[in-house]
Amino acid sequence: MEENVNKAIKYMIIASFLFALMGVAAKELSDKLSTIEIVFFRNVFGVFFILFSIYKSPLKQLGGKFWLLIFRGVAGFLALLFFFYNIANIPLGEAMTFSKTSTIFTALLAYFFLKEQIGIKGWIGVIVGFIGILFIAEFDGSSLEKTDYLGILSGVGAALAYTSIRELRRFYDSRAIVLSFMAVGTIFPLIFMIISEFYTNPHLDFMLGTFVMPEARDWIFIALLGVFSTYAQIYMTKSYSLAKAGIVSTVSYSNIAFSIVLGLFMGDAFPSFIVLLGIILIVISGIMVSKNKK
Repeated sequence: MEENVNKAIKYMIIASFLFALMGVAAKELSDKLSTIEIVFFRNVFGVFFILFSIYKSPLKQLGGKFWLLIFRGVAGFLALLFFFYNIANIPLGEAMTFSKTSTIFTALLAYFFLKEQIGIKGWIGVIVGFIGILFIAEFDGSSLEKTDYLGILSGVGAALAYTSIRELRRFYDSRAIVLSFMAVGTIFPLIFMIISEFYTNPHLDFMLGTFVMPEARDWIFIALLGVFSTYAQIYMTKSYSLAKAGIVSTVSYSNIAFSIVLGLFMGDAFPSFIVLLGIILIVISGIMVSKNKK
């Protein structure tokens, strides 16, 4: 048992580091490519990989929740879109922290829609998390920056996707669920890039952008983006299969630390005291909510 827990922790640390490296690759690509194009490349190769897997071993599933499957795909796509936009525009550690707020929103969605109990510690964790969000956003009581509300929405989108998966896995093969996300994440960017050829709006720069043919150096980072994200998912899945979710989720917050350090190497400024305090509060919040769920 203890050996399994140690393996789970090791696998999650590896996954967290790989997720941080995925952020580095996305940030490097953002100098040349629009966010919507990066999301396209993040998903398009995955679609072919999943389709090949299904060809080799056909799906075995009940089905019957098609629109929920589409909803999962759209929610996941939007979460990734907002996350990658923030990676391009704010320090890597802050973008990663915003995405990790998904734990807080998942707990709230499970409470309201799945009737799961949160408990006193869980509610305290949720409140602490929202205070942390205000600190990261450096909210002054007047307005939020675009990256702040998109960061929050990336957490909400991921939470909607995670919550829907809990229902979908009773009806669909896991590959079909992943394919719904990657297919939407390939088709929607194509549509938005075509629209961008005829229409521009600086307020919608997170979802609009014309296609730019990647240069040789860009293809290297596109390949790394795919490799890092794929292996991060593999190690994360292995980790969750070996130990309780509460333990694994706690270790997963190490990707914020990795992202801050790697971001510094890329030229990001070290977080201010208020932002750092917000990051710490969100980590504490996530751990409290995760442990509450065992």
